[in-house]
Amino acid sequence: MEDIIGIVQGMAPITLDEMSGVKLMNRIDTKYVVTETQLRDILMRIRDAYYAQEVEGNRLSPYSTVYYDTPELTMYLIHHDRHLVRDKVRVRTYVDSHLTFCEVKHKNNKGRTKKKRIEVEPIANILDNPEAAAFLAEKQPYPIDTLSPHLVTIFDRFTLVNYDKTERLTIDCNLRFENLRSGNTASMAPLAVMELKQDGRAHSLLKDVLFDMRIRPFKVSKYCIGTCLTQPSVKQNRFKKKLRRIEKLKANN
Repeated sequence: MEDIIGIVQGMAPITLDEMSGVKLMNRIDTKYVVTETQLRDILMRIRDAYYAQEVEGNRLSPYSTVYYDTPELTMYLIHHDRHLVRDKVRVRTYVDSHLTFCEVKHKNNKGRTKKKRIEVEPIANILDNPEAAAFLAEKQPYPIDTLSPHLVTIFDRFTLVNYDKTERLTIDCNLRFENLRSGNTASMAPLAVMELKQDGRAHSLLKDVLFDMRIRPFKVSKYCIGTCLTQPSVKQNRFKKKLRRIEKLKANN
């Protein structure tokens, strides 16, 4: 991992203020799962064409997220069963900046995802915060008293943007899971999850590199994979192929 950090440290920096100017109006989002070896090669091939986001001198930013669900894991099962309309409720903490947000992600039947959030004080159960509880009651469809903390995801993120500012790439490493109900833990290390957000009209050097390396898109939800890995009894037929692919990648790292 040290050599990967070294490559990113050598890339030209971009600030958060400058990143806010990267507006992708015709956005296409694509996810990939890669090994550390593959990630190292990818970064070597794109390092002279991409900026690395820098926050207070740091290129690697730790994140912690707590996902909420019903006792029956309704949100997980709706995703598993391929419902087009679905929601996620989570509390995300940006560890370096000490900022915490209560978020609702809603995906409609057109495949569009909208995220709404408010800043909150970090507490064990966000529903004990009256402002957050009122926000969730308004922004998502489940009764508040049916929601409780379910899964914690922890990871370190690099954020890159190409020099033309037509695409943004997040790279999540050291991904770990803790199931707050089963008590089980799991990890996707040494794999990394990359998400490319690009202007659909623009050429992408990264996609050229991935095509040349025969790395295919991999639709993956951290919440769903983490739930499968930490709660084996949950319904997971649809995700078994993805889980086998993840295990194969880990074995080939």
